[in-house]
Amino acid sequence: MKSRQKRSGLVSASIGFSFRTILVTGALLLPVLAGCGEVPITGRTQFNLVPDSIVNSMSLQEYNSFLKENTPCTDPVKIDQVKRVGYRLVEAVELYCRENGMTDAIQGFSWEFNVIEDDSTVNAWCMPGGKVVVYTGILPVARDDAGLAVVLAHEIAHAVARHGSERMSQGLLYELGGMALSEALKNRPEATQQLFMQSYGVGAQVGLLLPYSRLHEKEADRLGLIFMAMAGYDPRVAVDFWKRMSSAQEGQSPPELLSTHPADATRIQYIEQMLPEAMTYYRPRQSP
Repeated sequence: MKSRQKRSGLVSASIGFSFRTILVTGALLLPVLAGCGEVPITGRTQFNLVPDSIVNSMSLQEYNSFLKENTPCTDPVKIDQVKRVGYRLVEAVELYCRENGMTDAIQGFSWEFNVIEDDSTVNAWCMPGGKVVVYTGILPVARDDAGLAVVLAHEIAHAVARHGSERMSQGLLYELGGMALSEALKNRPEATQQLFMQSYGVGAQVGLLLPYSRLHEKEADRLGLIFMAMAGYDPRVAVDFWKRMSSAQEGQSPPELLSTHPADATRIQYIEQMLPEAMTYYRPRQSP
């Protein structure tokens, strides 16, 4: 009799433990499931717990602060080139999203392109919401509009694919215990701001962006090739551009862009593999 009661108690305890485990596991998985999105073109399911509205607002604040603290380029030729290539790429991105029912991927974006006078910084970046900065140091490496399109399309692809938000979501989960962004901003503002800067490469580290994962880099390369092809830029120039970026570091410190966007043989090989797909989108057109 006691043995049956003991077994019954163990069964009840086991059931109770299993039920509690299911509840806890479900509670942990709920935000993960709710935060699943899809990357345009690749179709990869990604983990994203960061509301675009909050991120875009934080991004705009950091962007405006950056512009106030850095010297703008005053060369009309360079400014015109960046804006010309940039907005042509924006047309392609918006067209792709409309044609494929993915307008939510760029919802809330307010595109803006600025050039910073800094010949020693070989870099460019795009923040959430479509805020783009190009340093004058990368223009000689780009050489022409098509080369610049390789750079801008790649950085725009990171923003469209929400790679920064994906990294910040991982940080909220692992560094701040799964705290929602709004809650983290309220209860741990300093840690949240630091996480934001690390995830999107802004603030003091802008121009020396933290490296994206290899998966994110490959996605940005693939999306970037397609976006530039749709904009009428020959995606095949990407191979020579990244070779120039690779040779630019010979005998000197690696350019900042290389430190975070490795232009090695593996990357060039991957780009060459993606070119047949990108060429199906390529429609040459006259430059304005």
